[in-house]
Amino acid sequence: MTIKELYNKEAVAEMKKKFGFKNNMQVPRIEKVVVNVGIGKFIKDANLVKDVTATVTMITGQKPLTTKARKSIAGFKIREGLEVGNKVTLRGRRMWDFLDRLVGAAIPRIRDFQGIKESAVDGSGNLNIGIKEHVIFPEIMPENVKNMIGLQVTVVTNAKNREKGLELFRLLKFPIVK
Repeated sequence: MTIKELYNKEAVAEMKKKFGFKNNMQVPRIEKVVVNVGIGKFIKDANLVKDVTATVTMITGQKPLTTKARKSIAGFKIREGLEVGNKVTLRGRRMWDFLDRLVGAAIPRIRDFQGIKESAVDGSGNLNIGIKEHVIFPEIMPENVKNMIGLQVTVVTNAKNREKGLELFRLLKFPIVK
């Protein structure tokens, strides 16, 4: 069962029962997934930046937007306007497909994984996951990887508070532990 089917068939009914919602539209839902990658250590080599962009495209199925530095930081040798990251915002079908791969295939492949801590859900009910190695995704062939990149995945919900967001992620079978 996909996460979207799980949401529609089980999570909506459980959330209505637990929180006393009268309407399906009151139940919190996932609005978007944002994937961020910092390319700071690859800035000097344009080919490595292209590799990172191609990798993010392969993982998400969508070409990333290049983010630029807002201000100069001399200690990090960053100038204003320098490309320092990639970001992808997933909505709709691509979002649900990405979440299926993340929960079903990628997260179980994380080395020494103990579960996602409850503290990963913020006060607005959004989930933030830091991934150290991108090779956990099934689209990536580990033997072809030259450099490891880290990703930050933010699952944005319209939950009003942390408790409702946590319950939504638990019902969607995200591996959240106390």
